[in-house]
Amino acid sequence: MSKYDQLWKYIADCGQDRLMIPFSAVEKIAGVPLDHSFLRYKKELLDYGYQVDHLFLKKQQIQISRIK
Repeated sequence: MSKYDQLWKYIADCGQDRLMIPFSAVEKIAGVPLDHSFLRYKKELLDYGYQVDHLFLKKQQIQISRIK
């Protein structure tokens, strides 16, 4: 079980093709602070049919899209 499982399930349940999620929402949904380990864990999102497209550090948002 990953510390980001709740976030991955939330994204899959949204069913949208593209999402922009603020860092603060990621932390709230996942229940853990967003840290550098997210870069390692983001690969797990592929199992849910989504991928992390881009991390906008200045805007503090994550762009996620459904894999086609």
